[in-house]
Amino acid sequence: MTRRGIVLFAAMSVIWGIPYLLIRITVAEISPALLVFSRTAIGAALLLPIAFLRVDLRPVLRHWRWIIAFAAIEIAIPWLMLGAAEQAISSSLAGLLVAGVPLVGAAIAAIVGGPDRVGRRQLVGLLIGFAGVAVIAGGDFDAKNTMALIQVAIVVVCYALGPFILSRRLNGVPTLGIMALALTLTAVFYAPVALVSWPATQPSADALASIVILAVVCTAAAFLLFAALIKEVGPVRATVITYVNPVVAATLGVLILSETLTLPMLVGFALAIAGSTLATRRPNPSDAGAAAAELAESAEA
Repeated sequence: MTRRGIVLFAAMSVIWGIPYLLIRITVAEISPALLVFSRTAIGAALLLPIAFLRVDLRPVLRHWRWIIAFAAIEIAIPWLMLGAAEQAISSSLAGLLVAGVPLVGAAIAAIVGGPDRVGRRQLVGLLIGFAGVAVIAGGDFDAKNTMALIQVAIVVVCYALGPFILSRRLNGVPTLGIMALALTLTAVFYAPVALVSWPATQPSADALASIVILAVVCTAAAFLLFAALIKEVGPVRATVITYVNPVVAATLGVLILSETLTLPMLVGFALAIAGSTLATRRPNPSDAGAAAAELAESAEA
């Protein structure tokens, strides 16, 4: 990885490890839909004027269908699901489960092919990693948390698909324009829902501060950095920031919210990291070819 890639990776690892704590604080006082609206509206207000000044939006608008898809898959759906899930589970557990993003990304790469295809070693990594995620969930979930598990699973799939849309369908399109329009579309979509769910009393100072940090640092600034990281290292390896995000999320949850980390959660996380490391490692050409041949033989059988 280049020096630029390392700097971007380190920044994103910390910036997107923070939201789990802030979301947990905020959804205790306002609805997940209102949080999504607030976060995207502020982010759009910051990025849209800059986009108008610095970017010719005409080439961006020509890709409006994929920008809508990106807005839905990377922002509108997963942010609502994550906020709803954190009303039932800890921020630490949510962060640990999202460690499954690189695994799903590697699985998608195996299906669609291209430069991010996986080989035999990567397939083994997928199995180990998914087993780790299962251990994390099984070690802390009970029947009443089933819906939260489903919601986080949706988040994981969406976060894995988003980078592929950027790299394969919006490659070469100005990043600033994409992010500004995606945030604006999401804010407009959630505006009616946000008005209906507006709280009767003003949220606390902690909740309001969390919203501002989520919007400015974890949304507006983070999306620009993440797009740059995808261009630098590719869509699958860009999601490897979720190796470190859970560590940040779990540490903050324990220190600030007094959350508990169980042994199965830690063991499962270790397996998820090991599996993700294998699953996202660049395969040797011979290894990839052997894996493809094996898959072809099994299909013929």
